[in-house]
Amino acid sequence: MKTIYTLVLTTLLLTSCGSESKKSIEDIIATNDLELIRKRKSELDAKNNEIVAQIKQLEKTIRTLNPQAKIPLITTIKAKNSEFKHFAELQGSVSTKQNLVIHPEFAGILNEVYVKEGQKVKRGELLAKIDDGGLSQQLSQLKIQTELAKTTFERQDRLWKQKIGSEIQYLQAKAAYEAQLQASNQLEQQVAKTEVRAPFSGTIDDVITDQGSVVSPGQSELFRIVNLDNMYIETEVPERYVSDITKGKKVKVYFPVLGKEIDTEVRQAGNFINPANRTFKVEIAIPNKDKSIKPNLTARLKINDYSNDQAILIPQSIISENALGQQYVYTITDKVDNKAKVKRVIIETGKTQGDNIEVVSGIHDNDEIINEGARSVKEGQEVKILEIENAK
Repeated sequence: MKTIYTLVLTTLLLTSCGSESKKSIEDIIATNDLELIRKRKSELDAKNNEIVAQIKQLEKTIRTLNPQAKIPLITTIKAKNSEFKHFAELQGSVSTKQNLVIHPEFAGILNEVYVKEGQKVKRGELLAKIDDGGLSQQLSQLKIQTELAKTTFERQDRLWKQKIGSEIQYLQAKAAYEAQLQASNQLEQQVAKTEVRAPFSGTIDDVITDQGSVVSPGQSELFRIVNLDNMYIETEVPERYVSDITKGKKVKVYFPVLGKEIDTEVRQAGNFINPANRTFKVEIAIPNKDKSIKPNLTARLKINDYSNDQAILIPQSIISENALGQQYVYTITDKVDNKAKVKRVIIETGKTQGDNIEVVSGIHDNDEIINEGARSVKEGQEVKILEIENAK
């Protein structure tokens, strides 16, 4: 419409001025007479104002004779029941329950180191040997004495069963054997502490202490052993999710460094609310077949805290709010062909998903909601529908 008015204005100006006027303007400019140039401009301004006034009269008449020009143009979307899954977004880091620094249980010189970094070991496999300071020889002697005490006791036991000898001799032989056996076992346990063995199957991530070093129980660090099979993420979740995020809930885990996303679930949800930050802990299992996920790796979590198989989603941008704080949208009624009337509907909303929001009440399946033009219509107004889009 604006283009038509511009063409009309240009045509009228050209008609009024004509080729001679255009030539006379050039002649006037060529004279360099300021007063003459100003006079011609004033004449043209007056003609322009007259043309603009005429155009406004024409527009008014057009609106009077064509009522359709007053009807707002809109588009609508159809409300459809669809599956809706909401995710709580959190952050966490990867851990493993089998990530251990091995300390010695015996003081002495680290005589032998049998493994190197990156080597895979099995549970109970010998990793290193500490000098026992002669305990092995003492154990050998003690075992000989234990065998002698055992033989003596067995003979005394046979005699006692045949009613030969005294009871005190039998009891003394038994006590001597048990004492020797206990002493032998204790010393054997001490000698066993000189052997450093793998507490679980995994990979030697670091050999911390070199062969020949003097080590002490609880102080020296010998090896770091890691098992990447039993990985998990532990994160703190705000208490408002305590009834929504439970064991078995689906989780999407994204590792920005790896550019990798995996689907897993909540393995354990804590029952204790931390009074300091009002959160509870959640543990999420991490499958790691290719061993690409490492301890302390940062991860982004999306935990499914809410699902609705029959949800209605609409764009947040078409929702308005009245003075009472009530949210509402405009729908259409009395639809005939591409014309309808506007109806305002109060709604209640739930959770959001991107640019869309769930409508809990007020809108039903197949209702047509005004999309484009929703901000410029009023209750009961007649509108013209340009197109119908299906709501996603």
